[in-house]
Amino acid sequence: MKAVKNKHQRSAKEIEKFLPSGVDCIWGQKFLLQLKKSDFSRVVEIANKFNISIPIAQVLYNRGFTQEEQIRSFLFSSFEKDTHSPLLLKSADVAVERILQAITNQEKILVFGDYDVDGITATALFMSSLLPLGAKINFHLPNRAIDGYGLSKKVVKNAAAAGFKLIITVDNGITAFDAAKEAAKQKIDLIITDHHLPHEILPKALAIVDPNQSDCLYPYKKLSGAGVVFKLLSLIYERRSLQLPPKAYELLMLSTVADVMPLTGENRFWVQFGLAKINQKRSYAINVLALNSKLEKSRFNSLDIGFKIAPQLNALGRLSDPRDAVKFLISSDKDEVDQIGKTLFEMNEARKKIEREIYEEIVCAINQKKIDLQKENVIIASAMSWPAGVIGLVAGRLMHSFGRPAFLFHMVENGILKGSCRSIPAFNVFECLKENEDLLLTFGGHSCAAGLSLKHENLPKLKERLEEKITKELTPYDLMQKVEVDAELSLSDVNSKLVEDLVMLEPFGNQNVQPVFFIKNVTLLKAPQLLKDKHVKISVFSDGVIKPVIFFDRQDLYQTLSEIGEKSFSFVGSVSVNEWQGRSSIELEGLDVIVNK
Repeated sequence: MKAVKNKHQRSAKEIEKFLPSGVDCIWGQKFLLQLKKSDFSRVVEIANKFNISIPIAQVLYNRGFTQEEQIRSFLFSSFEKDTHSPLLLKSADVAVERILQAITNQEKILVFGDYDVDGITATALFMSSLLPLGAKINFHLPNRAIDGYGLSKKVVKNAAAAGFKLIITVDNGITAFDAAKEAAKQKIDLIITDHHLPHEILPKALAIVDPNQSDCLYPYKKLSGAGVVFKLLSLIYERRSLQLPPKAYELLMLSTVADVMPLTGENRFWVQFGLAKINQKRSYAINVLALNSKLEKSRFNSLDIGFKIAPQLNALGRLSDPRDAVKFLISSDKDEVDQIGKTLFEMNEARKKIEREIYEEIVCAINQKKIDLQKENVIIASAMSWPAGVIGLVAGRLMHSFGRPAFLFHMVENGILKGSCRSIPAFNVFECLKENEDLLLTFGGHSCAAGLSLKHENLPKLKERLEEKITKELTPYDLMQKVEVDAELSLSDVNSKLVEDLVMLEPFGNQNVQPVFFIKNVTLLKAPQLLKDKHVKISVFSDGVIKPVIFFDRQDLYQTLSEIGEKSFSFVGSVSVNEWQGRSSIELEGLDVIVNK
């Protein structure tokens, strides 16, 4: 099917030659909707074989799970099949022996973490797992606004003065060249545990444990920072013939979801395992966070963790001192947990407000053509007033809203810009920064998310090079806002069986997104409602079935839906269960609308 355009998008002819084969494409009001062509007879076979509904079988088929063994492997994770020996991690044995030696000799160990949830949980993992073994261990997390990212020479000097003999980095360290030299100078052993992409040259350390090292044999490269720590701790506990504390699985799950790691393979297993643990018995800290976010559910899923629980833990690191977040996770004092939990709630509310204000400021600049997306392929903006801890979130929202890589910078007084960038899948931002490191002071991260710093005078040149690279290497299709539709659905298909089968596909997140369904030919039962000037709620009718649908943050659809009247239309969206005050109901969350011709 040829792409049908709408008034907001490039012409169909301009992008037609770039469209993938074997995919039906149609314009919604905002997105280019893509639905793969399925072998329906094979879809029915899958549905019958695994006793699942046809739409869920179509989701599996369209995501590449076409063979029985593939499907079985995906649906039924197991420890034996999906996890790997920590001994495959390069230098894991060296790191473990040195940690055990430090515990035996009662040497002081300093864990140096990061200010995001991954760094916080990785730090909490070491603290809660090594203290029971008798370790003399303490931790430090940097203040984002004061200290910046990563292990510094200052921290190493302070550690030496305090008598620490071993420093272990978690979720950072792979680019800590100066700090590593200082550690050697101070005769402190340094173990680096990280999961970020290494540069060609590595810091000098006693051991570097990072699955992304080119000569590391560990087959699964997508562990979180806490995931790398978890593998080391599992080896330490194995050497002591002990079982890891139950909290370890909760912390591993939190980090993997919060750091938006791919929910495939080993990560998928551990997130499933961790969710099962907390749904069986929740820690006091998790209960406090759930109450803060009014999450009244009998069963938490990965989306609850990612959108309700984790942001509260992140808030301290974004706006203040993150060390209390570690105490919150490891403390056995309920009064202390309650007190810190209140602070987490207040900080998260402040974060939301700041994030919203920055986002609206930049959207206003885009609407006024100060940032002209008709001419520019990348969103770049900076301000001294923007907190460094929030700009990454705003960059992510802008990237999703406008389908462009977004670079936002916090201006420091000495003329240095510290920034965060979020990118679309077609543009590897880490490789791009690597190509332009002559303009940068520091950089690091992943293919779709990175941090960087540079002198203010180098920003125009960086922008020029980014524009050149995108123009040269990306097509108009790459820069479009797209939604991959997994399956077609009728309103009568939206039932308890569908919801039960959807649970089999969880956990949802990066590389295993919540399925998007195409619901054809419905009509409005009554006029749409505009809620809080942001959300649109409708009731739709088809073949004797009535369902409510809500479109979050799509106030632009209110007029479109108001003008539809009695005409039929189609929409795309997801299906979930909403629990409130002990009652559950099936909910349709719309993403976009297709006005039928």
